[in-house]
Amino acid sequence: MMTLIVVGGICLFIAGIWAATRITIVPQSHLYVIERMGRFETVWDAGFHFRVPFQSVRNKVPKYEMNFDAPPQPVITKDNVTITADSFMFFTIFDANLYTYGVGDVRSSLNALCISTLRDIIGKMDLEQCLSSRDAISKQMTQALDQATDKWGIKVTRVEIKTFTPPRNIMEAMERQMKADREKREQIIRAQAEKEAAILNAEKEKEVRMLSAQAARDAADLQAEATRIATVKKAEAEKEAAILRADAAKEVRIREAEAQAESIRIVQQATAEGLRAINASAPSEATLRLKAYEAFATAANGQSTKIIIPSDMQGLVGMATALKDTVMSSSAHIHPAAK
Repeated sequence: MMTLIVVGGICLFIAGIWAATRITIVPQSHLYVIERMGRFETVWDAGFHFRVPFQSVRNKVPKYEMNFDAPPQPVITKDNVTITADSFMFFTIFDANLYTYGVGDVRSSLNALCISTLRDIIGKMDLEQCLSSRDAISKQMTQALDQATDKWGIKVTRVEIKTFTPPRNIMEAMERQMKADREKREQIIRAQAEKEAAILNAEKEKEVRMLSAQAARDAADLQAEATRIATVKKAEAEKEAAILRADAAKEVRIREAEAQAESIRIVQQATAEGLRAINASAPSEATLRLKAYEAFATAANGQSTKIIIPSDMQGLVGMATALKDTVMSSSAHIHPAAK
C-alpha cells in the first residue's frame, strides 16, 4: 500500500512537471506560430496557452514595426553615371503564417528586393533628377516593395534614401556647376532688382510729374476762379459806384432844380411885389417906359447875339430925346441966373 502511494506521488510529480513544461505564455509584442506534427495548426496571440502533445512553437513573430538597413549599393542612372545609394525601410508583419512559410530568409530577400527596385527606379532618372527627387524615389520604392512583400505577410510602411554619393569627378563638376548656377542666379537677381528699381523710379517720376501737372492745373483753375471772382467783384463795385454817382448826380440835379425853382419863385415874388408897389404908386407913362428901357438894357447885356427891339421902343427913344432937350433947355435958363 505504501508503495502504491509513493508511486502515485511520483507520477503526480512527473505529471505536474510535464504540465508545467507544456504551459506557454505569449507576450504582448509577439505572435506564436504553432505547428502540430510538422504542420501549421494555429497562431497564438498574447496570453496563457497550453500545448498539447505534438504541438510546438514554429516561429515567434514580432508585432511591432521593424526596420531593415540595406547596405550601400552602386546603381547607374539614365545618363550612365554610377552612384552609390544607401537606403533603409520600415515594415510590419500583418500575417504571421505567410511571414513564417512564405519566405526563407526575410532580410536577405528584402535586401535583394530593395536593391533591384532601387536600380529599376534610378535607371529611369538622370543624376540631377536623382539628387533632387529623393521624396519621389522613396514613395515609388515604398509602393513597389509593399506590393512585392504582400505574399510574405509584410507591410512596408516607408522607405528612406539616406545618401546618393556620385563619383569624385562628378561631385567636383557638380560643385562647379552649382557655383556657376549660384553666380548666374545672383546676377539674374541683381539685374532683376536693378530693373525693378528702375521701373519703380520711372513710375515715381511719372507720378511726380502727374502730381505736378495736376497741381499746376489746380493752381491755374484757382487763379482763373480768383480772376473771375475779382472781375465780378470789380464790375459789381463799378456798378455800385456808377449807381452811387448817378444817384449823386440825380440828387444834385434835383437840388439845383429845387434851388432854381426856389430862385424863380423868389424872383416872381419880388417881381409881383414890385408890380404891386408900382401899381400902388400910380407911375406915369414916362416912368413905365423908362423901366422898360432899363429892362431892355439888362437884356442887351446878356450873351444873345441878336436883340429884337419892340416897335414902341422908337417912341421911347423919341421921348428920351425930348426929355434930354427939355432938361438942357432948363439948364440953359438956370445957368445965367446962377451966374
